[in-house]
Amino acid sequence: MCTGIANLPLHGGRCPAWLFTEMRELGTAIVQAIIFEYGPVEVLTRLSDPFWFQALGCVMGSRVRPS
Repeated sequence: MCTGIANLPLHGGRCPAWLFTEMRELGTAIVQAIIFEYGPVEVLTRLSDPFWFQALGCVMGSRVRPS
């Protein structure tokens, strides 16, 4: 078993409205896909994993503003 410490900071600033809308839509699609493939319990299992939760936030927040 590996043990240690990981620094998983949360964003402390404001999110632009356009990005929030994009993040909400992408997050909904990701959760729906997990439920479809693995069931609702898997969503809770993944959300309770701090590394997976951090990765989800990184994916949703890495959207580029549309031109």
